[in-house]
Amino acid sequence: MPVTFPSSVTTATLDYRRHGWTVAETANGRSLITDDQIAAVELTGAMAAAVRRFLRANNLSGPVIEIPGTQRREIHLVRGATKAAMAIEALRHAGATVHTNGASIPLPPTRLAHGAASWSISPTEARWVPPIVAIAAAVRATTRTHHPHLADLAG
Repeated sequence: MPVTFPSSVTTATLDYRRHGWTVAETANGRSLITDDQIAAVELTGAMAAAVRRFLRANNLSGPVIEIPGTQRREIHLVRGATKAAMAIEALRHAGATVHTNGASIPLPPTRLAHGAASWSISPTEARWVPPIVAIAAAVRATTRTHHPHLADLAG
C-alpha cells in the first residue's frame, strides 16, 4: 500500500513515487519496500566491484545504491524476481543477498550506522531497471573462474 506524503515532500520522494515504487518513511529517511514489481540484489566486496564493471561494459547498469561501511556494499534494483527462482538461487549461492517480498531497502539519503546511503547510479541516470537475471548473469560471468558450477545454476 503506497504511502501518502505531506505537502513538504522532497523532490527525491516525488521521483521515487513516479517510478511506482512503494516508499515508507522511517526515522532515518526513506525505504523502498520490495514487491512484485521491484526487488534488490545486494553485493559486497570484490564481487560488487566486478559486477559493476561488467554491467557498465555491457551497458546493462540500472539503479545502484551504495551503502557506507567498512566493506563495499551495493544494492542493485531489479525487476522480474517473481519468475526467476533459479537466478535467485544462483545469486544466493554465490554470496549475494536477494531482497524480495516486502523487504525494506534504504533509499538515499537515508542515514545509516556508518553514514548515509547514496546513489551510485540514480534512477534518473539509469536507462532501465534490469531484470534480476541480468545481475545473475553478471555474477556468473565475473565469478566463473572461482565458481564454475554457477553457470549451471543460473542457466
